[in-house]
Amino acid sequence: MRIPTGLAIAVAAILTLAGCSATVALDPATDAVNPKCADVVVNLPTTVADLPARETNAQGTGAWGSPAGVLLRCGVAVPDPTSTLQCYTVDGIDWLVDPTDAPNYVYTTYGRDPAISVVIDSNTVQDLAALTDLGSAVGLITATHGCIDPQDTTK
Repeated sequence: MRIPTGLAIAVAAILTLAGCSATVALDPATDAVNPKCADVVVNLPTTVADLPARETNAQGTGAWGSPAGVLLRCGVAVPDPTSTLQCYTVDGIDWLVDPTDAPNYVYTTYGRDPAISVVIDSNTVQDLAALTDLGSAVGLITATHGCIDPQDTTK
């Protein structure tokens, strides 16, 4: 029995696509069209915390792992200087961490415009490793100020 050519091509296409990871659907941040975000995105690493990069459907974004354990969005709102979130400095980059949706932690750059947020699933990814791996690309946006210890403020 001979298989029609059109059917053979369709089956081959389905089998080829079955081996590919699906595109990660993300919403772009408000300022994702900022040229600085383009610089960051084209310099994102191919692996983060040993997870391979995935294709995303939105400008100014990145994703790693299957399922995605690390999500990045460039162009998010710049954090207010009076933020009460804990600040961590990793390789010279200040990050505010929002633990509201733990074990998914949201890290947002502080002192950089545009700001970048990174969501890390801490059940599958070591946070410090992910932030370290993203540091070179995120560092392309120059810091204009940084976090200070509340004890260093004057009353």
